[in-house]
Amino acid sequence: MSILWQARFFTTVNHLRDLPTLPVPEVAFAGRSNAGKSTAINILCNQKKLCFASKTPGRTQHINFFSIGGAHVGQHRKDETRQDEIRALLVDLPGYGYAEVPGAAKNHWNILLGNYVQKRDQLAALILIMDSRRPFTDLDKQMLEWFAPTGRPIHCLLTKADKLNRNDATNALRLAQNILASYVDANGTPYPFTAQLFSALNRTGIEEADAKIRELTGLNNLPAIEDLDKPDNFSDQA
Repeated sequence: MSILWQARFFTTVNHLRDLPTLPVPEVAFAGRSNAGKSTAINILCNQKKLCFASKTPGRTQHINFFSIGGAHVGQHRKDETRQDEIRALLVDLPGYGYAEVPGAAKNHWNILLGNYVQKRDQLAALILIMDSRRPFTDLDKQMLEWFAPTGRPIHCLLTKADKLNRNDATNALRLAQNILASYVDANGTPYPFTAQLFSALNRTGIEEADAKIRELTGLNNLPAIEDLDKPDNFSDQA
């Protein structure tokens, strides 16, 4: 059983000054509104309501943090989380790319996102969520370009892969890998960018994504969790 199933809501912030001070690695999830980010987080953490998708896409402007470790999995989920036992934080960044967001809110949002992904020392990696049918929009590329200079990994989840036939899914993955390989540093060395297919509806790629996140946070070094509930059923809609 995955240690990600220990995930608990930790805090939410709307200003960089309020970011958590815990000295643990963070893996952040970013993506366009409606790309399936909330659903991906929930299914990877085996919880239906850990991460909520706004009823009005693009309206959520806060950064939400979820702790891994410090919880008594197998007991009631509202028991106290021990902060000194937290080993990593999963970070839900605001969805981007929705035209109806007011201008002032969008500016605040862009500053918050840009500064977090470029300057956050604890940020170990970025999980970029893209609809497999419409990947690499201009805003997705902007996120890649914001984060690339840090030299840290990006792992792309090409969501809703169940909506593609096998040939189209294979081509979507190959295209993504080729585009990611085109991002190189000043020496011409490719950045550590990877991609995979993902679907919450038919559970494609869940184990691969789980393993990647545990690798990026160093959680593979922690003991396996054996006393968790069986996986819930999810839909790939958020």
